[in-house]
Amino acid sequence: MPPSPSSAGAGAASPSGSASASGSDPTPSWWESVSQARSRILALSSILPAAVSHDVAALADADRPARALLRSPAAYSALSDALRAGGGADDPACHWLYDTLLSADPDLRLAALAFLPLLAALYLRRLPPELPSSLSGFEAVLLAVYSSEAKNRQGKPVLVQVPDLSVPSLYHTPASSPSSKSPRRSQPPPIPPPQATPVVGVLSPPLEPQAAVKSTKRAGIIGVAFEAYYSKISQMPAASKVDACNAVAAWAGQYCKCRFELDEKELEEEEGDSLGSASSMTSEIENGKELEDELARTHINGDSSGRNCSVDDKEARVPLPWELLQPVMRVLGHCLLAPLNPPEVRDAAADAVRVVYARACHDLVAQAILASRSLIELDKSARKAAKAAAAAASGQIVAVGTAGSNASSSRPSSKPNTPSKQRKPDTLLVSK
Repeated sequence: MPPSPSSAGAGAASPSGSASASGSDPTPSWWESVSQARSRILALSSILPAAVSHDVAALADADRPARALLRSPAAYSALSDALRAGGGADDPACHWLYDTLLSADPDLRLAALAFLPLLAALYLRRLPPELPSSLSGFEAVLLAVYSSEAKNRQGKPVLVQVPDLSVPSLYHTPASSPSSKSPRRSQPPPIPPPQATPVVGVLSPPLEPQAAVKSTKRAGIIGVAFEAYYSKISQMPAASKVDACNAVAAWAGQYCKCRFELDEKELEEEEGDSLGSASSMTSEIENGKELEDELARTHINGDSSGRNCSVDDKEARVPLPWELLQPVMRVLGHCLLAPLNPPEVRDAAADAVRVVYARACHDLVAQAILASRSLIELDKSARKAAKAAAAAASGQIVAVGTAGSNASSSRPSSKPNTPSKQRKPDTLLVSK
């Protein structure tokens, strides 16, 4: 059980009896999961406004209440509004998230984890707090996620193993076999290839227990929380992914024209190929207008000057160390490239990754520049492939329609009363 950052938060955000049940029975039965989900949904409806509490309470009657809660846009919007207005030690929304994260039902934990990007964005935006306990509710939820991850990892780091590419592999080293021309001649034994030394990289270091969200550990705690979010991101609703992308864009806060640098280079190359070597003043003006229109059509954060960015987003700029930026970039990669994401998620991720690229270029962070630039290039190639597929599909539809019209015009015209076959003359029997 993660400790709360303050005594008030600890007394209010202490887990209920469900925490002890989760410790004794980590895999509850189906009926226990359903009954626990119904009780959590009814507890949530009691702290929401009356306008939406009835709709949220109706989710308890579903066959899978926790999944219904996770996929309910009304419940997500209502609890998001409650979090925006709270965050303190006595905030009932933070209490509900804390208790739900300690639940034994994995679907309930998913429903609570979906609010993590919004909660982290609100928390970092309000720093430094006006009162010591004004953000303790947010900190208790973040510590609950961090403590859960530390318990699951058991003090071990998260490693990634990359093979040594300088050593020949099994697929491009020819196998030595005796020659067919001289079968009696003994062949020397094959020389074994050198042993490959795998390169091991540390994605996340071992997690130490944290009793409070200190300023020196804040980025690491939020980064671990985003790692937990990324591990379940395929099951998160679209609204949660959009909030995650918007939070990253606000944290980067670099709304300058250089975030469109890679897009402008590609458009200039395309225009140069189409226009040739002609470079006059009028053509430059027309090219500038076409470039601005193209950037506006991509609706990536509005226009190229950043006039659509709100003041709150520009003021939410925070330091982005690699321990926070690395899991955040993985979240952006999923939101940008996963094929089942809706267009609003991909557009929000495209906006965020360009803002991060501009921030990395200004701060001269090589790792962030490489990661964000790679995602931008993948986004451009994916959009180009989608346009080509749409154009090919529309061309096939036009071709089919043209072929159908030509076939119908080549048929001989006939009236409804005209028979298609020539009738034989009627034979009348005449008696003599």
